[in-house]
Parts: sequence; C-alpha cells; structure tokens
Amino acid sequence: MNQITPVVKQLLIVNVIIFLAAYFFVPMLNVYFPLYYIENPNFKIWQPITHMFMHGGIMHILFNMFALYSFGSVLEQIWGGKKFILFYILCGLGAAVLYAAVNYWQFHSTYDVLLTNGFKTDDILNLISQNRYDNRWLSYVSTDDIRSMSGSYFSRAVGASGAIYGLLIAFAFMFPNAGLALLFIPVPVKAKYFVPAILLYDLLSGLNGSSIFGFGGGVAHFAHIGGAIVGFLLMWMWKKKQFDQFRWDKRN
Repeated sequence: MNQITPVVKQLLIVNVIIFLAAYFFVPMLNVYFPLYYIENPNFKIWQPITHMFMHGGIMHILFNMFALYSFGSVLEQIWGGKKFILFYILCGLGAAVLYAAVNYWQFHSTYDVLLTNGFKTDDILNLISQNRYDNRWLSYVSTDDIRSMSGSYFSRAVGASGAIYGLLIAFAFMFPNAGLALLFIPVPVKAKYFVPAILLYDLLSGLNGSSIFGFGGGVAHFAHIGGAIVGFLLMWMWKKKQFDQFRWDKRN
C-alpha cells in the first residue's frame, strides 16, 4: 500500500467534507459549485475550480478518491507537494476548458442556425427549458441537434475525474511498465497500454454522445480528455526542460 502524502491527504479530506456538506448540510452547494455552461445564468467564475470538489454520488467519489490516493501519493513523493498540487489543479482546469468548449460548439452549431432563420433567443431558450421544441425548427435542424443544444445549455459537470486523468497520464509517463490491476480484468495491464485505451474509450464515447458500451451515461468524456491533454503537455514540457538542463551545447 502507498503511504498517503500530505497534499493528497488534504485533497481527500476536502473532497469528503464538501461531498457530505452538499448532500446533508448545505444543499445549495449543489447549485453553486457544479460547472454550468458558460452562457447559462447559473454559471459563476469560481465553478471551474469548485466543480473539481463536487461528486454525483458515493461510487463517483469513492472511485475518484481511490485513484487520487493510488496515483497521487506516488507522484507527490517524487515531485513534492507544490508541484503536485499545481499539476492537479491545472489538469482540472484543462478538463473544465475542453468541456466548456465542446458544449459551446454543440450549443451554437444548432442555436445559430435557428437564429439565422428568424427564431428568437427567448423563444428558443424558453422551449428547451421545458424540454420542448417548435416543429418549424425541424426544417433546419434535426431532433438530435435539438437534444444536443438543450443538453449543452443545461449541462453541469462535477467531479475530480479530469484532474485524475492528468495523474494517470503522469503515472504512465513515469512508470509505463507498471501493472495496473483492474476489477474487470483478471491480470495486470501495463500503464502504457491501459491509459491510451481508456482515453480512446472516452474519445469514442464523447463523439458518440454516450458510452460506446451502453453504460456510464452522464459521463463528461471530454472533460476526461481535457485533463489528460493538459497532463500530457505538462509532462512533455517538464521532461524537455529536464533534458535541456544537460544539453552539451547549452548557452548560459
């Protein structure tokens, strides 16, 4: 078992406290802390940070906190607390940015078509808020487009998964041949195979609009990918910087 490190321990405590507070003591946290679509009136500037500490249920927080403990403690021991928390927060913000960008594109790809064809903003938003639509819209967009527009506008993301995916990338960078034991696979899978596989799964599921295996609905797949992208870029830059320190032709 890994020895729990100080920053990981503090993150675990904060996540558990906020989870319990949101469900038992301060339910309004479930309104103000999730990450909403950026043009939704419920969006607030702090949500790209606070959504990382919210979770949708007991299994959600248990899975994320187990992954944080398993991978985070190893990385913090190597990097130290300051570098680890910087990496963790940046990956979580990367998840929020890609999630918001994809929702923005999905919303406006339909909304702008309707505006161009004479439909009014208030009428569009009023109808989709009631889970309805104007039959005249179907002359310009499909019902799938309408569902995507509505889902994007009223979406809300919670969870540390984006930051966790960044940790997975870092772990695979540093320990590519480490075997990861999975509940549904009887033998350990090397990190260099496991991490690309789950990223491919998230990409395909995100493009498909739901889990390609028919379970796990409501998962913010592109948030996972956003966290992974930032994790990869940070690891690539840090590795390059470390290499450059020892270049023979380096100029002072």
